[in-house]
Amino acid sequence: MSDLEGQNEAASSPVDATQTPAWAWLSQLRDGLNVDFRQWFANDPHRVERNTYQAADLLVDMSKSYFTEEIKVALLQLADQMGIAQRREAMFSGKRINVTEDRSVLHTALRATAEALEGEHLLVDGQDVTADVRGVLERVYEFARKVRAGQWLGVTGKQIRTVVNIGIGGSDLGPVMAYEALKPYVQAGLECRFVSNVDPTDIAEKLKGISPETTLFIVASKTFTTSETITNAKQARGWLIDGLRAHGAIGDGDEAAREAVGRHFIAVSTALEKVASFGIDPANAFGFWDWVGGRYSVDSAVGTSLAIAIGPDRFEEFLAGFHAIDEHFRTAPAEQNVPLLMGLLNVFYVNFLGGATHAVLPYSQYLHRFPAYLQQLTMESNGKRVRWDGSGVTCATGEVWWGEPGTNGQHAFYQLIHQGTQLIPADFIAFANPAYPLQFDGADQHELFLSNFIGQTKALAFGKTADEVRAEGTPEQIVSARVFPGNKPTTSIMAPALTPKVLGELIALYEHIVFTQGVVWGIDSFDQWGVELGKQMATGLLPAIAGDAEAIAGQDASTKQLVEYYRKHRR
Repeated sequence: MSDLEGQNEAASSPVDATQTPAWAWLSQLRDGLNVDFRQWFANDPHRVERNTYQAADLLVDMSKSYFTEEIKVALLQLADQMGIAQRREAMFSGKRINVTEDRSVLHTALRATAEALEGEHLLVDGQDVTADVRGVLERVYEFARKVRAGQWLGVTGKQIRTVVNIGIGGSDLGPVMAYEALKPYVQAGLECRFVSNVDPTDIAEKLKGISPETTLFIVASKTFTTSETITNAKQARGWLIDGLRAHGAIGDGDEAAREAVGRHFIAVSTALEKVASFGIDPANAFGFWDWVGGRYSVDSAVGTSLAIAIGPDRFEEFLAGFHAIDEHFRTAPAEQNVPLLMGLLNVFYVNFLGGATHAVLPYSQYLHRFPAYLQQLTMESNGKRVRWDGSGVTCATGEVWWGEPGTNGQHAFYQLIHQGTQLIPADFIAFANPAYPLQFDGADQHELFLSNFIGQTKALAFGKTADEVRAEGTPEQIVSARVFPGNKPTTSIMAPALTPKVLGELIALYEHIVFTQGVVWGIDSFDQWGVELGKQMATGLLPAIAGDAEAIAGQDASTKQLVEYYRKHRR
């Protein structure tokens, strides 16, 4: 097949899932479904064994999901009828499956570890993608080593102690999530902070308590035009120069300011002219490619702050985790393929059972930003109303993803999951070994934590009957209020410990779950046109908000009211 034919194949009209034989069978199975986990487990002593899978370091227990053997077979037939395997190979090989932007989707190429250079290289449009990726990574690593070793000095000759990453969306959510998750691996004496919101409070708070002399800023914007990021970068530049001058560290001239910016700012961008115009040496700009969507970019140069914090060796372990799940997704048999099975199961929840939300509940405080990271990954990818050929979707797409770490969530929203009326599938994540094996009164605190992780999934699955409530001596008038219906679907994911490699595995797992769902729905999971209109409106409203009478007069009544309220009350 020629390259052009391959591109045309990637852009061909999607199959309508609702018209497949598998969809019809799933509808019949849904109509006859009577979930009774107590009965299912009692009748099938091998249910756990048959529904537990291994993907790299991840143990994935789907026995408390709504999988029956027939539903699983029907979903795998749906995957076959939708051509998921073919679409998957098109992605890995560099076909332009991001149809609306006519781009390849090659975040999987970012995970090529150093050993990959010894094997077969990925060539796309005549470009050696593997060599390009490793070339940028080696430059990032070289810079990270200098900062970590105290060889990259600020303009006054002091070592860097604080790294401030300025970005938004994927240029923030990925790095901050990974940094928080891997704090035990951060080099002593180094700290990372992250600025994303254009709300001036964000940057003002993040700059408190740090010194301009020991601070390095990373401005992460592929085009170097992202409004929020460049606004914050300019604020940071002013803070740096003003702070250095206030302490007599630099002179008043433009040359002194340029030298300071050159020592305290680097960029993650390909817009080298704009980078240079800002005052950053283009030699200290690390690029990435248009085939990397922001929400898939934490393992690219966007992760420079993380590479500085945990070091190149640990960053390589991080990449190895992604790569391990990539290989599992690409090569594991369908009936053992964890991202495929989890993605198909989500389709069943959404399209056959009306599941509109999905909870992610990490029993690890270090993963407190993981649900927010997944919100962008999942909802920006699959929140679509048209298919990749421009035709309207034929079924519901996407879910609202949300969550908080356990046990905090137990005292907040678990009530709704346990006894509410809505179907909320939930993924529980935990690790056998904690970063801090603390004891209390001779007991292991992590075991208390993990008893909650396991106990919650047990309670959601098996519940508590009215007779069991009565047996506890509960007054009859409140028995019904204390009944737990059970039969709530969960998936449990465990790993030995939260390491850089395991974090990479978790991220890649959800990336490929998103891919699987997107192919079934026939949508382009790699564009994000839905973020554009609000930004355009915001830009157009600036004159009105600033007080331009003509601009205010041209607004609709509601917008005019809000602008006028702001104008009246702004001090």
